Order: sequence, then C-alpha cells, then structure tokens
Amino acid sequence: MLELTQKSELELRHEKPLKTILIVDDEDIIRDLCARALKGYHLLQAGSGEAALALFAKGGVDVILTDVMMPGMDGIELLKRIKEKEPTVVVIVMTGLAEKDVILNALKADADDFISKPLNLLQLKTAVDKALDKKALKDEIANLKSLDRIKSNFLSIISHKFRTPITAISLFLQNLATGVFAGDDPEFKVNVRLVSDESAYLERLVADLLAFSRMMDNGAALRCESFSLAKVIHKILGESCEIALKPAIEAVLDLHRAPEIRGDQDKIAFALKQIIDNAYKFSGEEGEVSISLHEEGENLLISVADTGCGIPPEEIPKIFEKFYQIDPYNTGQVRGFGLGLYYAREFILMHGGNISVESSVGRGSKFVVSLPLQAQQPVN
Repeated sequence: MLELTQKSELELRHEKPLKTILIVDDEDIIRDLCARALKGYHLLQAGSGEAALALFAKGGVDVILTDVMMPGMDGIELLKRIKEKEPTVVVIVMTGLAEKDVILNALKADADDFISKPLNLLQLKTAVDKALDKKALKDEIANLKSLDRIKSNFLSIISHKFRTPITAISLFLQNLATGVFAGDDPEFKVNVRLVSDESAYLERLVADLLAFSRMMDNGAALRCESFSLAKVIHKILGESCEIALKPAIEAVLDLHRAPEIRGDQDKIAFALKQIIDNAYKFSGEEGEVSISLHEEGENLLISVADTGCGIPPEEIPKIFEKFYQIDPYNTGQVRGFGLGLYYAREFILMHGGNISVESSVGRGSKFVVSLPLQAQQPVN
C-alpha cells in the first residue's frame, strides 16, 4: 500500500523547482548561519570569490549573497565579474563596514541590496525573498526587451529576404510591359527562367515561415510516438527543394540498422531537415552527402556529412544562434532566415539529445545528432 505522504507523478511534475542561493563568505560560521536562515531554498556555498565564480559558471544561480572583505577576490570584485556575465542576477552584499566608499563602490557595481553584520536572520530571509521578486521582475523585463529585439531583427530579415526576389520579378514584368523583350529575344527565355527561380524561392520562403510559425506555436509540448527515423529521412530526401536543386550530388545512405525511436516526430523531422538541407545548400553542384544511423550505448546517432565549403572554426559556435547565417562566398545573399539550426538544436535538446559539429574549410562538415533511445515522456 502506498503511503499517504507519497506524491503523485502529476504533483511532482507541477512542483516549482527550488530557487538557488549562492552564499559566499570566507568564514564557515557565517555561511552556516545563512544556511540555517534560508531553509527551503537550494543552497550553494563558497569560501572565496574564485570558488563562487566557478560555481556560478555552472549556471542555475538565482541570488548571490556575498561578504565584502575576503582574501583574494573581494566581494566588490566578485559582484563586478558576475554582473558582467549575467546582468539580471541579484547580488546581496553583506558587510560589517559602514564606510561610504564600500557602499558607493558596491552601488556602482550594481549591488541589489545590503545586509549589515552582525546578521539579523529574519532580515536576511526577508532580503532574499525580496531579491527573488526583484530577479523575477528583471528577468521579465529582459525577456520583453529580448522579444522586441528579436521581433525587430526578424522583420528586418524578412523584408530583406523578400525584397530581392520581388525586385527581380517586378523588373522583369516592367521590361515585359514596356516591350524591352522582343518575341525572339534569347534573353527573354533566360529572364523567364530567372523569374521562375525567384518565384520558387519566394514559395520556399513562405513555406519556411509557415513551418517556423507552426513549430513555435507548438511551444515546449512533445507529442510523443514511436516512429522510424529511416522513413523520416527518406521522406526528407524525397521532398527537399534544396536537394532538387543539386541533382548531381550523390546521397550515400546507411539507414538499415536503426531501431524505432520514441519522440515528437514533427520536431525531430524538422531538425533533421534543417541539417540535411544545409548539407546540400552549402555544397557545390557536385559532391557527396552521407547520412547514417547507428546505435552507440543508450543513444541513437544520426550523422550527416557533406563535401561542401565547410565552416570556419570561429563561425562554428555561432551557427546555432537566432538569425545567424554563414556567407562562405561573401555574396551577401544567403537564402533563408537563419532560424533553422536554432530551432533544430532546441528541438533536439527538448528530447534530451544534442548536436555536435565538425568542419574543415573547403573539405565539408559533419553534423551528428544524438538522441536517447529510452522513451521520452510527453510534456503537458
């Protein structure tokens, strides 16, 4: 019989994660006093500024409670270093000094609150609660600013991407209307073909926008089912416009030994399509794209390798950023919105997987998607 105190899976899923407080002081007794006053939070402790930075770099810290006077890196320097890395994190400074210079330096470094020593434990708990409210507000403001910036960038990119093909089509129609082309002009057929290509490109842009919109509307929900990745990849190869534009590129497939996987088929298919399309997009007119599936431990690995232009080492960390696009030939006319790899990584991460990249300029790139073989549970 289950105990009455045992929580259901549903209750555990909806429980809010504990907020994390990092306590920084070179005196053990002070850290212990703070920890006793802050029961109910997830607590981290550091005896120096250097140790605090190392813990902070791992992520997940909501509030930092730091002493000022410490050997090595003092609390003010720690405050500055942390605010440089993450401006929205809330830092409470503990000090037994009433000197104006200390307080002014802390304020200049963007300290969020002060607590005097000797510590009043009730005051400490109240200060941390207020700090968490302040952080929530900071995060909300930062998210709103980020959304505004993303919206502005997206609208700018859309207008730029649509302008080029629309201008080409418009000029052709104007020339046609004014009689620039004669009926037997060989340039006429060339321009018709160019306009046809631009129209097809516009159609792909609209399709991509609809796909991005549909994926974003789905949010963080995973609609899990069992499916064959081999069949998904064959479907991508059969329907991809990028592949149709490069008929001389040979596809080398090794998809026979892969088991079925459980996950959100649409999201995983979307992610793989972005990677496969890019393999063709950044290859020349001839070459080879190799796609393979194989098990490695508890993961299923999907490898997509091409013999294309490759990615410069300094560009690799940026390729998963929103709106970032590599322009290997410096044309200024890279097609697409720079969102494909961003959402590809997001969707793979949602499944507990990851994407790794190896590339050499002029020799091609290799993307490896790792997905866990164990069943993924849907997110409600």
